Amino acid sequence: MTTLAECQARDAADPLALLRDRFALPEGVIYLDGNSLGALPKATAARLAEVVAQEWGRGLVRSWNEADWIEAPRRVGAKIARLIGAGADEVVVTDSTSVNLYKLLHAVLADGRRTLLTEPGNFPTDQYIAQGLAAGLPGVRYATAPRGEIVAAAGPDTAVLLTHVHYKSGERYPMAEIETAVRARGGVVVWDLSHSVGAVPLDLAAAGAELAVGCGYKYLNGGPGAPAFLYVARGWQERLVSPLAGWLGHAAPFAFADAYEPAPGIDRFQCGTPPILSLAALECGVELMLQADRAALYAKGQALCELFIERIDAQCPQLKLVTPRDPARRGSHVSYRHPHAYPVTQALIARGVIGDFREPDVIRFGFAPLYNSFADAWRAAEVVAEVLADGVWDDLSEAARARVT
Repeated sequence: MTTLAECQARDAADPLALLRDRFALPEGVIYLDGNSLGALPKATAARLAEVVAQEWGRGLVRSWNEADWIEAPRRVGAKIARLIGAGADEVVVTDSTSVNLYKLLHAVLADGRRTLLTEPGNFPTDQYIAQGLAAGLPGVRYATAPRGEIVAAAGPDTAVLLTHVHYKSGERYPMAEIETAVRARGGVVVWDLSHSVGAVPLDLAAAGAELAVGCGYKYLNGGPGAPAFLYVARGWQERLVSPLAGWLGHAAPFAFADAYEPAPGIDRFQCGTPPILSLAALECGVELMLQADRAALYAKGQALCELFIERIDAQCPQLKLVTPRDPARRGSHVSYRHPHAYPVTQALIARGVIGDFREPDVIRFGFAPLYNSFADAWRAAEVVAEVLADGVWDDLSEAARARVT
C-alpha cells in the first residue's frame, strides 16, 4: 500500500506543484470540494480590486469600451473553448447553467424536436428545466431512460440531455460513442459539462458534440455563483434562436430597435448585461487552468482518485464505492455510500477534510489536480478512517442539517 513518504516524493516531482501556490488555501484544511466550489486563486482578489477601483471607480461607464467589458463574454468564452476542444467563436460565457440549458433545449425544440429525454437521477436542475419546458410547450414530452438504454430510446424527434460526468456517482459517459449512436437515430444531444471542464479531457469537436453548457465555479475556480458557458457548434448557430431575446443577443444592441433581430453566430445566445465582476473572477480561474499542461493535469486527477480509493479500500470497509474504478469511466471525484453519510461528512469537515454530502447517503470527495496533492489524498483517507473508527460522527444529529449540504 502506498506510503505517505511515497506520496511526498510524487508531490516533489509533480510538474503541477507550483500551481498549488497560486491558490489561497487555508492552513490545516484539505479541500476536496472542488466539484462544488473551487478554491480561490490568489490573483482573483487583486484583479477584482482593480476592476472595482480603477475600471468601475475611475473609468465609470467608459470602461465598457476602454476596459473592453463588452467583449468579456466572448473573450472568456474563447479561453474556455481551449479547454473543451471548441472554436473560439463557438463558446460564450453568459447567465447560469440552468438558464443556458433552458435556452438550448427550447431552441432545439423549436427546431422540430418533440421529446426531451434524460436519465433518472440526472442533476436535478437539468431535470427540472426539461420538465418545465415539457409542461409549458404543447406537444412536448419529457421522458427518462436508464443509462444503458438512452441510445435505444432516442429517435428523430428527440433531444437527449446528458451530464457528461454524473454529479453523484462520478461516472463518465463515452461522449463520442453516444454522439455517434444518437445522431444515427436522428436525435441530438445537449451535454452538461459542469463536472467535466477542467477535470477530464474534453474535445467536443473530435467527439462530434454540437451543443453543451457548463458552470464556472467548480474546477474552473470562478467563485461562488460564477457565470456559466454555452457551446453551440458553428453548423447549428444560424439554425437555432434563443427563446430569451435579450438586448445583447440582438444583431445591433445599441441601435435600440423595437423589433428583435438575432445576432449572427454565438452572440445570439447572450441575453442581458453581463456581470463584469463575476466575469473578471472567472477569467482569473480559467487563465490559471490554461497555464497547466492539461495531459498532466488530467492524469494527476485520476492518480489522486486512484490513491484515495486504494487507501479507503484498505481501511474503511464500512464505505461502499459508488464511483467507477476504471479511470476511463469516471470524472475527478470519488463518492461513497454510508448509512449515516451526513453526520460523517460533518465530522470530517470538523477535522479539516472538506468534502460534501449528497442525498440520501453519499459522501463526495472532489480532487482538483491544480491544487490537491498526493499527500492531501493520503492524509484525507487517514482522517476518514479515524472518523469511522472512533465514531465521533455518532454525536452529530441527522436532523440538524444546514440548508446547504
